Amino acid sequence: MNLQDKVVLVTGGSAGLGEQICYAAAKKGAIVVTCARRINLIGQVKEKCAELSGKAAYAFQLDVAEPNSVDSLLEKVAAEVGPIDVLINNAGFGIFENFTDFERENIFKMFEVNVLGMMVLTQKVVLDMVAAARPGHIINIASMAGKMATPKSTVYSATKFAVLGFSNALRLELKPANIAVTTVNPGPIKTEFFDKADPSGNYLQTLGNHVLDPEKLARRIIASVEHPKREINAPGYMEIAARFYTLFPTMGDFLAGGLFNKK
Repeated sequence: MNLQDKVVLVTGGSAGLGEQICYAAAKKGAIVVTCARRINLIGQVKEKCAELSGKAAYAFQLDVAEPNSVDSLLEKVAAEVGPIDVLINNAGFGIFENFTDFERENIFKMFEVNVLGMMVLTQKVVLDMVAAARPGHIINIASMAGKMATPKSTVYSATKFAVLGFSNALRLELKPANIAVTTVNPGPIKTEFFDKADPSGNYLQTLGNHVLDPEKLARRIIASVEHPKREINAPGYMEIAARFYTLFPTMGDFLAGGLFNKK
């Protein structure tokens, strides 16, 4: 898909990877719709997208965990922007704690944001694409944690395993409709995600140079719209480790609980 003048909707677009995805799409000439709860921040992202693309850009407040908020967003997009060509489900959060210490409210909230809200939004967008017989692309930001779980990631990994399972089935269902589905499975990214996931800051500090650059990853994600891929996995060594984990689960448990356990 040539992104020139295509409508690209990005959830969780106020900062971090979502913000960089918006800019990467704008540089390709897309009409960017950035959505998040923090309306003041997405307004700034919208302005920069308009500068980069030379086209109109849009910012709408969205709490993906609230179905009414999803409905309101799509009504505004339909009225003010037009049909969505590319949906990038980036909104999500994580908390790294031992499962025995987890508050029930946080378990429910993480599934509502990372999985259920994403599914509700995706279904509505896909129904519109199919009804209009229009090609499209769905990109779901999952995680390496959805392929290889580590201690203190019980709930977060569970949500990302769900995202992967959902995406893999959806890809097969939508192929006849010429709608591509890509999952992005990154390792740790240098963003404010870890302000909530690990307030101590020790995790990113321990990882050092192994942390991903969100701008570089965003460029890869947008490139996958022009040249569709089943998955984007980064960094490379973690993809190899995830494959190893699948083939040799006992040894994989040893590595996941030791070498890759930096939380």
